[in-house]
Amino acid sequence: MRIGIFGGTFDPPHIGHLILASEACFTLQLDQVLWVVTSNPPHKQKQSITPVRYRMDMVTAALAAEPLFTLSWIDAERPAPQYVVDTMRILRERYPKEDLFYLMGGDSLHDLPTWQRPRQFLSYCTKLVVMRRPADEVNMDELKEAIPGIIEKILFISTPLIQIASHNIRESVKQSRPFRYYLPEAVYQIILEKKLYRD
Repeated sequence: MRIGIFGGTFDPPHIGHLILASEACFTLQLDQVLWVVTSNPPHKQKQSITPVRYRMDMVTAALAAEPLFTLSWIDAERPAPQYVVDTMRILRERYPKEDLFYLMGGDSLHDLPTWQRPRQFLSYCTKLVVMRRPADEVNMDELKEAIPGIIEKILFISTPLIQIASHNIRESVKQSRPFRYYLPEAVYQIILEKKLYRD
């Protein structure tokens, strides 16, 4: 099997996330995309994050119409902080013979040398799939020097330029601005019912 790993806080999951995952699924001919909701991301320790139970509910609702998309509890069930290297180690143990494609944006690729044990993380990935956008700037020479062997692991794919961001949606809710059409309807309803992002 060819499995995509799509990680994030998904606070909230929006149509941009769904489009990117769908594009990766088609381009890479994936059999499944695991959506890994990080409950306590190390790089967002100083940020206010919606409780994971609500984010899991929203992702579940967002994925309901796509059988190739599966919610993973792998990070939500582990104690904080959840480093991606440990996530991928566990997934590699669960899927020893499968091709694991870790999906990320160009901004994450730029920051990869600062991640916990990046070389070990790479060893668990069949390919590091970078969803390239026009604004992304990554110095490949610096990256190659910082993480030897990374160039052979990277697979760039082109994706639509989608200027939707979770933090903008949260801000729109807080300011009572329109936000409905950035989200799957079921996610929109959860935000209303649970009164999320009001503060």
